[in-house]
Amino acid sequence: MTVDIPQLKKQANDEPVAEFLGMELERLEPGYSRVVINLRTEHLNFSGLVFGGIIMALADQAFAFAANSIIRPNIASQFNINFMSAPKPQTKLIAEGRILKQGKRASVTEITVTDESGHLIAKATGTTVPIQNRPILKK
Repeated sequence: MTVDIPQLKKQANDEPVAEFLGMELERLEPGYSRVVINLRTEHLNFSGLVFGGIIMALADQAFAFAANSIIRPNIASQFNINFMSAPKPQTKLIAEGRILKQGKRASVTEITVTDESGHLIAKATGTTVPIQNRPILKK
């Protein structure tokens, strides 16, 4: 199945969770995505550090768009993240997802999260499986 990249980009603009968290899809092409977030005080935990779930959500968003840019619908069956360093509050984070292996039954994506200066924040991998005969939800 050929994925309609312009339609997927349009859906990204209408996604409630991305809007709620402040994530934006900057770039999408087959097998690659780039998602950014400008960190806000709402993204901090009780220690004044960026909540790990925000970093994970950003990585997951890049993962989802990269994987669904090739085969759609495609859902996660595994996601693993390693936090390398804490980002500074009030900075911009960039997550890039790249498909490493695309198969008929499963695909593997690598996700890198950096700050705007290129400092490594997190590395993640995810596995997706295509869903057959299942309609894509539309608004």
